[in-house]
Amino acid sequence: MNTALYIAKRYLFAKKSTNAINIISAISMLGVFVGSTALIIILSVFNGFEEVVLKMFNTITPQIIIQPLQGKTFNPNTVYFNELRTNKSVYSFTEVLSENALIWYNNKQMPAMVKGVSKDFVKNQSLDTIIIEGHFILQNKNGPAAVIGSALQAYLGVNSADPFEQLQIYSPKKGVQASSINPMDDFTVLNIPPSGVFEVQQEFDNIVIVPIEFARQLLGEEKNVSAIEINVNDGIDAEKLKDEIGKTLGTNFVVKNRIQQNQALYNVLGSEKWMVYIILTFILIIAIFNIIGSLTMLVIDKLKDISILHSLGAGKKLIKRIFLVEGMMITLAGCIFGLIIGFVFCLLQQRYGWFKMGESNLLISNAYPIALKWQDFILVFVTVSIFSLIASALASNLSVKKIDHLNKDL
Repeated sequence: MNTALYIAKRYLFAKKSTNAINIISAISMLGVFVGSTALIIILSVFNGFEEVVLKMFNTITPQIIIQPLQGKTFNPNTVYFNELRTNKSVYSFTEVLSENALIWYNNKQMPAMVKGVSKDFVKNQSLDTIIIEGHFILQNKNGPAAVIGSALQAYLGVNSADPFEQLQIYSPKKGVQASSINPMDDFTVLNIPPSGVFEVQQEFDNIVIVPIEFARQLLGEEKNVSAIEINVNDGIDAEKLKDEIGKTLGTNFVVKNRIQQNQALYNVLGSEKWMVYIILTFILIIAIFNIIGSLTMLVIDKLKDISILHSLGAGKKLIKRIFLVEGMMITLAGCIFGLIIGFVFCLLQQRYGWFKMGESNLLISNAYPIALKWQDFILVFVTVSIFSLIASALASNLSVKKIDHLNKDL
């Protein structure tokens, strides 16, 4: 057995002559235990919030989007796009025609983005999860219908259950010069009933989703589209397909994945998690450096043992290694127990949802969401190991600092 490890274990588990050393060691271990537990729980909660937010965004955001590099629209009726439409890897191929317009409802008005989508858009069965009122219906027996964002609904006071009040959408006519006699002649005005209200995030909650045929009539666009949204079948690598599409289309188009479409959101979620990790790590470092006090007291208590070991031929490196291993054992024991308790707590929270954050709604439950990632456990363990090594190394230097004078005194 390794000599340093054997002696360190004896020092750790044997009864010390000074009770204060036991108390300080226990406090050091408890501090690391609490810090590790808190860190893994907080990181798991942030993972849970990230999954909830991204799930809502991914409901309305396609896996791949194709947009023109220049201009607002392009012709989707080309050989390659028709082949892509029937590609076995593609689950849904949605043509999108969008433009800003003015929305009137019940004597109130508000500018909004009108997004016309083809039939494949409603293949996404998760759309109902973002509906907070009504239903996600774009076409029924009475004709086209609109689904609007919650911000638009709140400002205009839209009642999706009212069959008599419809949205009036105003869009400037293309290629028509302004008329000084009757300005309304310069606009295309169409009515459409609201069928539901969805809520995702402010960026999306100011949108009116309509059938693409309605959007073509409103915007006076017969064949071009603003974008093509693609979702892939299960088991298909969306990133690989995105790269293939980008290479084929060349520099005239921009092809983006979900991360690129919502880059700001991913950056915010990532930066918030790392900031919390850094703050909690500073607290954990304070707990870890308590080990210096514990080892210093232990060195003082074991001065006679150190002198005897040195007289028997133990070198300074071995003596330093004994106290280094002692410090590592104290902190890593606290870390491992902390990770285990944190893991158990997260599993129980996932199953029973004991801790609540307020009123529940259709989008998220009222329990704090939890998502476990093995990378977080490795991150916490490595963090504790690094700072534990530094603190233990500093403290272990005290054991050999005056060893020569110690032998003479004893």
